[in-house]
Amino acid sequence: MMVSTDPGSDSLYLLALSYVSGIGTLGIKQLVAYAGSPEAAFYASKRVLEKIPGIGPAYIKNLQTEQESVLDLARAELKNLEKEGGQMVHYLDKEYPERLKQIPDAPPFLFCKGHFHWNHPRVLAIVGTRQATAYGKQALDAFFEEIEPYKPVIVSGLAYGIDIYAHKLALQYGLETWGVMATGVDYIYPAVHKTTAEQMQTSSAGGGILTENTTRTKPDAHRFPARNRIIAGLSDAIFVVEAMEKGGALITARLGLDYNREVFALPGNVSQRSSSGCNSLIQKNIAQICLSGSQLADIMGWEQGIETMHKKKVRIISHADPDAQKVLELMDNQGDLLMDEISWKTQIPVNQLAGLLLNLEFQGLVKSLPGKRFGLAGN
Repeated sequence: MMVSTDPGSDSLYLLALSYVSGIGTLGIKQLVAYAGSPEAAFYASKRVLEKIPGIGPAYIKNLQTEQESVLDLARAELKNLEKEGGQMVHYLDKEYPERLKQIPDAPPFLFCKGHFHWNHPRVLAIVGTRQATAYGKQALDAFFEEIEPYKPVIVSGLAYGIDIYAHKLALQYGLETWGVMATGVDYIYPAVHKTTAEQMQTSSAGGGILTENTTRTKPDAHRFPARNRIIAGLSDAIFVVEAMEKGGALITARLGLDYNREVFALPGNVSQRSSSGCNSLIQKNIAQICLSGSQLADIMGWEQGIETMHKKKVRIISHADPDAQKVLELMDNQGDLLMDEISWKTQIPVNQLAGLLLNLEFQGLVKSLPGKRFGLAGN
């Protein structure tokens, strides 16, 4: 069989593999790793499949008998996604979030709507109870005033209470914000948050909604804990603002601990149920006490205003050298890149680009990295 070299085929065949009965996240990755590509895995012979650890006879039989039907489902899903204005990012893409790659149960693909800086240097999850109190909201108001200069991406679950309040504050302060959903991108839940979700997708700072679920997926109960692992996996730190003794916020915090993320919690009145979960996290040494945005930023080692500094430098240098502006803006938007990628995306010849990058490095604007990669200094 001739295997396609079209990178778009990876999306189609990864989706098709996920529709086959009896496969999970790890199984898909195992198949692809052994076969060499999603398409090769999809069309692998029984003899090849039998040699792959963890792939049992039931799945092999299902893959062979369901091939045409799951391929049709995958094609239909990609059409639905395009119709909804969404896109798919899978773990073989260079755009796939690096932080998610670090967790063992990362989804093989994400469906999203908006504009995402996936590998932003600072990503903070803010989660909490659906029954947010005045105390929690006031604490978040003060927190955002102090955290805004550090320009973190704010991640949450688009749920009632603390989640949606955090998204709205992020929009108010001009911060990129990501809403991780337990539904498809075409199904905003709860529906009353649709306007906020749309604002997140069109914000000049970037951001939007994302999910591991295909279109037309309803908010089934079992999908919410699965959603919480993505919130934790995408983030450097998790801040639990208010939480009951049981609930999604505590699940996210414990997952964050498992994933070696920093976990913070806002302490509260011991007689308030809405603070009982946070107080418990602190008491059990799962979370550090967090009293302010500046405290969290200090513990995380975030440097205040570093992105603003770079953008000012980009503007200053752009008046003198348009090519330098192209390079700096490309790195600002896409992060660290190979020299060949920079040349291709800016249309600056490699021999000319080498001298330009050296100049930018001398000015402290660009850093050189192993493997002939370059990025903005300080990121």
